[in-house]
Amino acid sequence: MIDYELYCKIKARHDTDRLTIVQIARELHLSDRTVGRWLAADKFRQRAAPSRPSKLDAYKGQIVGWLQGHPYTATQVFLRLREAGYTGGITIVKDFVQQVRPTRTPAFLTLSFAPGECAQVDWGQFGSICVGNTRRRLSFFVMVLCYSRMLYVEFTVSETMEHFLGCHANAFAFFGGVPGKLMVDNLRSAVLQRIVGEAPVFNPRYKDFADHYGFAIAPCGVGQAHEKGRVENAVGYIKKNFLAGLELSDLRLVNPAARQWLDGVANVRTHGSTRRQPVELFAAEKPQLKPLPSQPYDVGLIRPARANSQFRVTVDTNTYSVPAEYAGAALTLKLYPEVLCFYHQDKLIARHVRCYDRHQDFEDHDHPRALLAQRRRASEQRLLQRLLSLTPKAEPFYLGLQERRLNVLHHVRKIVALSEIYGTDRTARAIEDALEFQAFSCEYIANLLEQRQRLLPEPGALHLTRHQDLLELELPEPNLSLYRTDGDPAPAPDQSPAPDSGGANPGESHEPEQGPQGPGGPG
Repeated sequence: MIDYELYCKIKARHDTDRLTIVQIARELHLSDRTVGRWLAADKFRQRAAPSRPSKLDAYKGQIVGWLQGHPYTATQVFLRLREAGYTGGITIVKDFVQQVRPTRTPAFLTLSFAPGECAQVDWGQFGSICVGNTRRRLSFFVMVLCYSRMLYVEFTVSETMEHFLGCHANAFAFFGGVPGKLMVDNLRSAVLQRIVGEAPVFNPRYKDFADHYGFAIAPCGVGQAHEKGRVENAVGYIKKNFLAGLELSDLRLVNPAARQWLDGVANVRTHGSTRRQPVELFAAEKPQLKPLPSQPYDVGLIRPARANSQFRVTVDTNTYSVPAEYAGAALTLKLYPEVLCFYHQDKLIARHVRCYDRHQDFEDHDHPRALLAQRRRASEQRLLQRLLSLTPKAEPFYLGLQERRLNVLHHVRKIVALSEIYGTDRTARAIEDALEFQAFSCEYIANLLEQRQRLLPEPGALHLTRHQDLLELELPEPNLSLYRTDGDPAPAPDQSPAPDSGGANPGESHEPEQGPQGPGGPG
């Protein structure tokens, strides 16, 4: 059995489209016999369903009376029927109540807007995306011009105020102008308080942004999201047409792909309501948009902050460095969607690219420079104190180094190192000697210490330690002829003079020698 709607389709395909019975049956998934029978009928006749007695038949009149007097629910009707003796189930009661009092479908007016009059904005969410070593919820901001249906979308991983305002500014730049008013939900970024019968309390930051760009804020009624149906439909269209089946591997690639999709698909399609392309209608709407302000709005969100002892500020679990001299100081943080700025008494002291990963540390190479210089100066002072503590003559020696050497610290460091190797007393003596000779150099002191280290003690008595047989040496007779003063030839080395009876040598006088006392002296 077919319904009236299907009967109308069969008649339309035959009378208007001039299709045959076989073609109609194939298109509507019916049998040829069914199509032929209904084409032969002069009008649609509903087949009467066989009537069966029901436990509810005796109470139907009473139910109609109850519903006419009070807006009872089906459950309330069922309870009253049980009191009246009804023994059936609640399902047939619900069906009969819905038949007697069908569900009312709310009626909505179709809103129409003039070119440049209004735009609608909303947030959408689509799962999560990998950012570094963590995952973030993927959100997308949507703005639709109500007249032309020109669409703008931007993906973010946060819906905070700086992102909300930044996406607005980017959308206005994309359209090249500002609409007269914006329809928004009652989110905290736009509306702080909404009481029925009273004017809404707008977020002062969003109100200041609206005044800067010259548009009015038009919040929807509480729970009346259908009032901005154009952007609601656009959110669903983005999810089905762009995001469905898209591999989201990197946030940096999503927005360029979305921009290409806007230019190549979304804004050049034939819209289902207007039956025209959004870019075609936008050509007539763009001249009616308000011009962009000469100066862009500062969308940065200001927060107080304090640097820790490691001169770091924590933002969303990440740490960012500031100059070391501001460790522990109270600072002002300005958050932008892509940049973080740190101020101290209205002075910009640090700027970092904002990271949406978690538990990362970012340090500017210039920030620890002052701390390193301070530590280097302290190290130099300690070296100098160690040098001056070696000897009272170290101070004039250091002054001489300053006058004659460019790299004074290098010489001081080497002299202190020499004192650890050779001892303080020897190094002090070397410094005093170098000062005496006006030799201001660590190399001269090192040379003195090394030479004095090489001095050997004076030799002692010779102690023979060899065996006795090795000490029995036979020495040749000495040649005494070298010491003769007369002209007699010296005897051969291997001949000895032959003694005579008197013991005198040949040729010598045999006269008796006279002693020192002369003749007559004692013999």
